[in-house]
Amino acid sequence: MQRRTFLGILGSAAVGAAEAPIRLGMDTYSIRAFHWKDIQLLDYAASLKLDAVQISSLNDYESLEPAHLGTVKEHAERLGLAIDAGIGSICPTSTAFNAKRGEAAAQVLEGLQVARSVGAKAMRCFLGSAAERRGKLPLEAHMEGMIKVLRSVRAQALDSGVKIAIENHNGDMEAREVRTVIEEAGKDFVGSCLDTGNPMWLMEDPLLTLETLAPYVVTSHVRDSCVWEHPRGAAFQWVAWGDGSIDWRAFLARYRVLCPHATMHPEVITGRPPAVLPYFDKDYWAAFPNKRASEFARFVELARKGHPFLGTMVMAGWGKASEALETALKEQQRTDFERSVEYAKKILGLGVRWKNWKS
Repeated sequence: MQRRTFLGILGSAAVGAAEAPIRLGMDTYSIRAFHWKDIQLLDYAASLKLDAVQISSLNDYESLEPAHLGTVKEHAERLGLAIDAGIGSICPTSTAFNAKRGEAAAQVLEGLQVARSVGAKAMRCFLGSAAERRGKLPLEAHMEGMIKVLRSVRAQALDSGVKIAIENHNGDMEAREVRTVIEEAGKDFVGSCLDTGNPMWLMEDPLLTLETLAPYVVTSHVRDSCVWEHPRGAAFQWVAWGDGSIDWRAFLARYRVLCPHATMHPEVITGRPPAVLPYFDKDYWAAFPNKRASEFARFVELARKGHPFLGTMVMAGWGKASEALETALKEQQRTDFERSVEYAKKILGLGVRWKNWKS
């Protein structure tokens, strides 16, 4: 190794050691196959010396009764864990919206009440999915409906002290579109739940997503992806941290500068086959009438430099799997999440509790 290179590595290490660590958490969807509830999830996070947990669904609570939520808050405080909260779609025209839980505004208010009861300062929610880009209504109509819902709960949200954090979810909105919803609804009470895996559906470089949404990021879902060139365009697959194509050191450097106070919650989703983005097919572009060439070029470059996943992975579809396959998927979720946490701590230096414990 050349002396200059060696000194450069030492210098980078010294800077990293001096920087305040970013909080490292867990999005509960990462270990969904276990069907654990709130207390179990908090205990698991504490066992891994994490700083926070995003309880991203109301279904993750054993009960929504005030007494139980108070117990959850106290348990988290005893373990030294912060909680970020979460609900589902709040767009009444979205295919992902669950009308059985009531009107959209009522669902937001319920989520805010739960979030406040457990001591959360952010509540994740989303618009819909890729279906909203190809449905009868244009995406802009869904966005307008979501903005209307958000404006209707502004006073209650401000009173709660909980920021409503919109996730760029599963192919629904590009980063610029999420930013539009936040700004038009009101950035005093609406922010971003930054997701780094979902931009793949939209042919968007996750670093661009971060740069666009950074001023509004209050919580996150951080995921690694393999992305590579394909005869029809590109393909991607979600993987554990460190197995993919994301330049984590470049991403972390920007994250530190742009939104260092937002917890990084690994949302590790493995067990799904690669998805093809057929952008050489003319019809594919009907869903992306406003895609910017400069932004698409960044994704093409990411795919050109990327690679497929060459490791071993158990994969299953959306239907019910056999008991043996369910067991394998469950253990894979745990293993891949814990590998990701180890990578985040030991390679990237994330985690306040980990860094304090280590020192």
